[in-house]
Amino acid sequence: MNYDSFLRFIFPDGMFTFFAMTKFNELSDKVEIYFEEKNTPPEEYATDKLESKGYYEEVRMHDYPMRGRSCILFIKKRRWYNHTLGKYVSRNWKLMASGTQISAEFASFLKAMDRLSSDQH
Repeated sequence: MNYDSFLRFIFPDGMFTFFAMTKFNELSDKVEIYFEEKNTPPEEYATDKLESKGYYEEVRMHDYPMRGRSCILFIKKRRWYNHTLGKYVSRNWKLMASGTQISAEFASFLKAMDRLSSDQH
C-alpha cells in the first residue's frame, strides 16, 4: 500500500477528490492535519465565469484519535468570485451530500464541516 492509498483508507471516501493535504504536524499529544479545497469550480457554476479568490476562514474539526493522540483537522474551503452573477460563491456541500456521488461517511463529514463553518460567521 502506498502513501496515497493509506491516506484514502483513513479519511472518508471522496475527501481527496475535493481537498489536498497541505501539512501534517505530529506533536506529543495531538496530530494536526491541514487540508485546502482544490481549485476545481463547482459543477453548478460550470457555465459562469469564476475566479478563485482564496479561502474562507479555516475550520477546525476534531476527528478520531490516532495512536492515543487527539486528531485535529484544519480545513480551508475555497471561494470563487462569480463574474456572471456578481457575487462570491463556494461549493454547496449540502447539495453534494444529498447527491449520490459521495459516500454517506463523507456526506456526514461535509455536514459537520458546514455546521462548524456556519458557527464561525
